[in-house]
Parts: sequence; structure tokens; C-alpha cells
Amino acid sequence: MSAATAVPDQSVFAPPSRWRGLVRRHSTMPAVLAAALLATYLWVRSLALDDIEGRSLNPEHLLQVTRQHISITAMTTLLVVVIAVGAGILLTRPTLRWLAPFATALANIGQATPAIGLLVLLSIWLGIGATTALIGLVAYAVLPVLRNTIVGINQVDPHLIEAGRGIGMSPLAVLVRVELPLAVPVILAGVRTALVLAVGVATLATFINAGGLGGLIVTGIKLQRDPVLITGAVLTGALALTLDWLGGVIADLLRPRGLA
Repeated sequence: MSAATAVPDQSVFAPPSRWRGLVRRHSTMPAVLAAALLATYLWVRSLALDDIEGRSLNPEHLLQVTRQHISITAMTTLLVVVIAVGAGILLTRPTLRWLAPFATALANIGQATPAIGLLVLLSIWLGIGATTALIGLVAYAVLPVLRNTIVGINQVDPHLIEAGRGIGMSPLAVLVRVELPLAVPVILAGVRTALVLAVGVATLATFINAGGLGGLIVTGIKLQRDPVLITGAVLTGALALTLDWLGGVIADLLRPRGLA
């Protein structure tokens, strides 16, 4: 029997290098977050909570405000991606490229405005509630995705675009099959930034009666209840880091092969 038949090909059983690299790069954060959440839980359980702390840290209440926070953040991110990526694509087309500086400046106004001031002004105009908070969060988080979409598409090698056109691809096919895949890493970096911004600013939504984890933080500060304050802060930070971690994993999975 030859050596080729006697020894099985080990590469068949080994995981692809891409998956090994993915696990190596992204395995630390879940362990750190789990440890932080467990430590917070054990610390709170060791305390003698009063009635206010007990009601605020009730598992059902924590689940409710966390779900509200995730819902606001998810809707914000979805709208930001649809609006900013769509606008970024249009602003990189030759006929509309001259509008890019004006659109970026307009988006910059939303982020330059203090978040709490923006939410208060919108609540005066539109009333309080989740819809107003959503509009304010979209205005605040749209800049990173819009800017990165424009930069990511504009940095694609023009020779690759010309090569696509040279083999008979339509402008839409060049966009979908050449420009967007090569711009994905830059665009997703902007989405990760927008996600973290949305989680942080969403804590302020509690001031306009939109719910979320900000209620725990405000309650802890106003009533001087450290367990409530720390729990709200830890949950908010853990949610932001979790979404950033997920964004990193997705960015690595969607990164075109051959790109560093």
C-alpha cells in the first residue's frame, strides 16, 4: 500500500484557515462579557436590596428594558443602513458626485448637535415617544455609514471598474459585483460605529419616554441606588460591546477573499 493511500489527507479534516483565524480573533470578547455579567449578577445577589432596588432589578423588568433598548437600536441601525448606504451609492455616481460634500455636511450637523439637545428639540416638535427617539438616533448615527460608504466605493481601483466594463458588464453589475464587494469592509466599519453610537445615545431615550436601559441609569442617579445604576451601566456597555463584536464577525465573514 502506498503512502498516499495509507495516510489520510489531514487537510480534509482540518478547519479552513479562515475559520481558524475567525475563532482566534473573536473568541476573547464573549468570555470577557460573560465574566463581567456574571460578576455583576453575583454582586447584586449578595446585596440586601430595598423595595426600589428590588423592583428596578426584577428579572422581568430588566428583560423588558433590555428588549426595548435592543429594539430601538436595531430599528435605528436598519434605517441608517438603508438610508446611508443607499445615499452613499447614489452620491458616488458621476451625475450626483458633486452633491457628496453637501450631504456629508448635512449628516455632520446631526452628529455635531448634542444628542440630548437633539432629542429634546425633536420631542417639542414631534412629541415624546419611541418614534421621536428613533428619528433622533437615525440623525445622530447616519454620518459614519454615509461617509464610509462614499469612501469605500471611491477607493475601489478604477482599473477594476474599467475591466468589468470591458467584459460587457452593465453599470449596475459593476456596482453589485465589483464596487460593493470591495467596499464592504469599509462600509461595515461605519455600521459598527453607528451601532455603538446608537446603543449609547439610546440611553437618553428615557428622557422622552421611549424606554430602554437609560431608565435604570437615571433611577440609580436620582434615587442614589448604586446597584441599579451599575447594573444599567454594565448592561448598556455589554450590549454595545456585543453588537460591536457581532459587527466584527460579520465584517470578517463578508470580507472578500484576498483582502487583508
